[in-house]
Amino acid sequence: MLTHLQTKRLKIRPINLNDALFIQKLVNSEGWLKYIGGRDINNKKEAENYIQLILNNPNFSYNIFELKESNKPIGIVTFLKREEHDFPDIGFAILPKFERQGYTFEAGRAYITNLQKFSTTETIIAITLPNNVKSINLLKKLNFNFSHTYKFANEDVSIFSLNIK
Repeated sequence: MLTHLQTKRLKIRPINLNDALFIQKLVNSEGWLKYIGGRDINNKKEAENYIQLILNNPNFSYNIFELKESNKPIGIVTFLKREEHDFPDIGFAILPKFERQGYTFEAGRAYITNLQKFSTTETIIAITLPNNVKSINLLKKLNFNFSHTYKFANEDVSIFSLNIK
């Protein structure tokens, strides 16, 4: 779906197998483990296998955002169509070192703008834990509205939605 996007400070591109070491670091970061959950990825080969599973799934789109000046990957924007939801969901993750600098908002805004132009869906959702204040604040800044909370795997999760058409 996405080819490449650029913002003032970032490049956004589809994930590939060369991102294995970055993905290994990201999925083992404190925020990922706390709010998304462990993926049991402890080496480059396991990260490559994880990425290959993503690449093999036509309903999953993972996109790396990297610093424009250095091409250093710092985060991801995901766009997933899950069977259990009526609408696709967007997600974000960033390395802790780069939090609170506006990068995730910048990547999210560019990605949503791209979706408005090229996606056939009218609504997108975002799923987060009710105590993930950083994520909720980002979603509100991106104009998402709280929709509802439901139980998933014995845990409450909050759904936010955004009409893009």
